[in-house]
Amino acid sequence: MKVFVQGFGCSSSIADAEVMAGCLRDAGFELVDCVEEADVVVYNTCGVKMPTENKMFHLLKAVPAEKRLVVAGCLPLINYPRLMRDARFDAVVGPAFGDRIVEVVKRVLNDEKVVFLNDSLRSKPRLNLPRARVNSIIGITPVAYGCVGECSYCCVKFARGALRSFRIDEIADYVEKSLKAGVKEFWFTGQDVAYYGQDIGVDFVDLLKHVCNVDAKENFWIRVGMMTPNGLKPFLESFTSFLSSPEGKSHVFKFFHVPVQSGDDEVLKLMNRKYTIDDFRRVISTLKQTFPQATIATDVIVGFPGESEEAFEHTIQLVEKVKPDIVNVSKFFARPNTPAERMEKKVDVAEIKRRSEEMAKIVRQIALQKNKAWVGWSGSVLIDEKGKNPNSWIGRNFAYKPIVIQCEDNLLGKTLNVHVVDAFQSHLKGEIV
Repeated sequence: MKVFVQGFGCSSSIADAEVMAGCLRDAGFELVDCVEEADVVVYNTCGVKMPTENKMFHLLKAVPAEKRLVVAGCLPLINYPRLMRDARFDAVVGPAFGDRIVEVVKRVLNDEKVVFLNDSLRSKPRLNLPRARVNSIIGITPVAYGCVGECSYCCVKFARGALRSFRIDEIADYVEKSLKAGVKEFWFTGQDVAYYGQDIGVDFVDLLKHVCNVDAKENFWIRVGMMTPNGLKPFLESFTSFLSSPEGKSHVFKFFHVPVQSGDDEVLKLMNRKYTIDDFRRVISTLKQTFPQATIATDVIVGFPGESEEAFEHTIQLVEKVKPDIVNVSKFFARPNTPAERMEKKVDVAEIKRRSEEMAKIVRQIALQKNKAWVGWSGSVLIDEKGKNPNSWIGRNFAYKPIVIQCEDNLLGKTLNVHVVDAFQSHLKGEIV
């Protein structure tokens, strides 16, 4: 039987889809590249934002009636009533479902209807399960599932549950085996990797120290996932110290995703974020002072209930002062059963759109300005992705900057010396030296 598996949303969700696909492949199912060829369609869904949820339902409704459809991932736990009302499905399962997907697919092929959501908030599939990787040289590595935060706008906690960290030896074993399989780049991911290990008596620096020494002969890089300012602050000194060491310099991208969400302390309180703007500034200042060429990424929500025009201006001022390389701008959409859904002082939809457009314009200008500073740089680049255009490849330097180069040869996984000759808002243009 033929199965089409696709994941959506965060890197943890993509990793879950890779595992389900790998388990199905090893159980004898044939993986295919499109819905049309499949007998069974498995969508590992996302529902973190309303536009994403709407996209998911559009895809679910487009699956032909003769295909068996398994809806997996976060959406069933975030908005199950809508799933029951607006979509056709043969099975519904939660996130991080792992090898249990094999039994579910077999059951739907026997005309059973399956709903399996009972233990979704506790599930933690083994890291050594088979995987069908989306990109053969990138190992998406969930270091933990779940979150310790209680942000008032977030529905992911309903789907991912409390913090559940993998042991350091489990992650190191996964990295070592993945290196032997040809992986060159690891994405250490989780809902907030700064809190990795809090439940098992270790911290994220302990993990990095161990993993960066698993195989001294191998050239590999680690991309650190999102870290909240309050989560990073307690071990910021040891974190920057290790990344300045020979192992940290040669194995960890100087890419830091630290979400601020708002530049106004009163709005942060309404969001139930456990830090202040000064906390955020101090964390970013330390990272920039230690690694002047680091890539700084952050997230901003515009139009949160209670965000006045003055509060929005505070966010603009913060972004213009900090000048992050990447700012993910999101319009506020209330999610089901969150405290923010019940908040008063809602911002008008048209005003949210205006604020989003204003912020996006500023962000684009800063991104281009920051990228132009890289023109003339030369150095080592890991080619980790095929480009959109023919004979184009995307590589990453030590700061995880995307550098596009042209070459007719297959460069995936190769490390090359590259000279940056031009800059755009989203990427750099390079030439092989």
